[in-house]
Amino acid sequence: MSNILSPIINAFKIADLRRKILITVGLVIIFRIVAHIPVSGVDLEGLQQLFASNQFLGLLDIFSGGTLANFSIISLGLNPYINASIIFQLLTMVVPSLEALSKEGETGRQMINQYTRYLTVPLATLQAIGMFVLLKNQGIITQISLLQIASIIVGMTAGTIFLMWIGELITEYGIGNGISLLIFAGIVSRVPIVLTQTVTVVDQTQIISILIFIVLSILLVAGVVFINEGRRQIAVQYARRVIGTKAGTNGTQTYLPLRVNQAGVIPIIFAVSLVLVPSFAGSFLAGQANPQLASLGKLLTANFNPGSLIYNMVYFMLVVGFTFFYTAVIFNPKKVSEEIKKYGGFIPGIRPGTQTAAFLNYIMVRITLAGALFLGAIAVLPSLASSITGIQTLVLGGTGLLIVVSVILDTAKQFESKLIERSYEVFARR
Repeated sequence: MSNILSPIINAFKIADLRRKILITVGLVIIFRIVAHIPVSGVDLEGLQQLFASNQFLGLLDIFSGGTLANFSIISLGLNPYINASIIFQLLTMVVPSLEALSKEGETGRQMINQYTRYLTVPLATLQAIGMFVLLKNQGIITQISLLQIASIIVGMTAGTIFLMWIGELITEYGIGNGISLLIFAGIVSRVPIVLTQTVTVVDQTQIISILIFIVLSILLVAGVVFINEGRRQIAVQYARRVIGTKAGTNGTQTYLPLRVNQAGVIPIIFAVSLVLVPSFAGSFLAGQANPQLASLGKLLTANFNPGSLIYNMVYFMLVVGFTFFYTAVIFNPKKVSEEIKKYGGFIPGIRPGTQTAAFLNYIMVRITLAGALFLGAIAVLPSLASSITGIQTLVLGGTGLLIVVSVILDTAKQFESKLIERSYEVFARR
């Protein structure tokens, strides 16, 4: 136990690291306090009953850290900012001016980040309007004036901007990626509530189911760590340099690491955004006066319920498809082969240029298939496990699990690097 806690204890002995840790913890606490400040003009009791009776909305509430059921001013979370980031990340791959801007170093990245902040505002406004319309149709918001509507939309938009600012403060002055840490804190904050609900509703006959669920969760986390850290090392040989008539340095060999999960959690985020559309459409159509539209809405709601077979099959296929799509966007074998050739490198046994690009593409398709199937399984396995065990309160979606594990691994690496950097500084002074 002392070996596990020793890095944290040593970190608090270093003033700089202690300050970073305290800033991070303080900002996360502020985030959780703001999460309990509700928007005015909403029937909170009716809203909580709606989320309790709807499995789909309850699942969304888990990922928001409970802010949706409370309808706090940050109930939109960081989704608008994440969507804006994804949009600009994709545009950087296809728009030459943005691609050139991304290659200008720190200045270019700062400009792209500024554009991302600008795009976040209209996206947050649109999502706030959509949330208001949804609650209006469900009867949660009634007899409201135009000024109150404006205050709700402006308040929710400002809440997202506030969260974005908090996340950037953590990134700049704290430890870890601020946006990821806030999402992590929101998901983890739901764990005590979920465990309490499980204890109150589970009887003695379901103890075995709970144990099975726990074992599956442990295996799932181990699988996430294994795939997330998985690499395929491609050897790259650089020829010996010759200076004038004299031989220079000997040739060196390095490795090109190709990640099994090259796309991260983005395919699941894309897939969720599409697979939830039928549920939203079904909820809207089910309340229409037209009997045909109402029947269609009930059909969509029943088939695209998070626990249904059709929902999980479509979800799985979308995750696999988006994994290949996003990997193809962010990894260009032709460009990588040109960079290797430009600096005098080659893959042993493979001719530089076109054959190198074809070889890299072949390897990426094979390892991406493994990563895509794993991501698809991660996305639907918690729902299947819940259906098998009959425990509905312990559902933690694949996105949440991947985010939690990835944030822990990333923060731990940054924490370790800070300690190593500090030890080198102390050694250099001696």
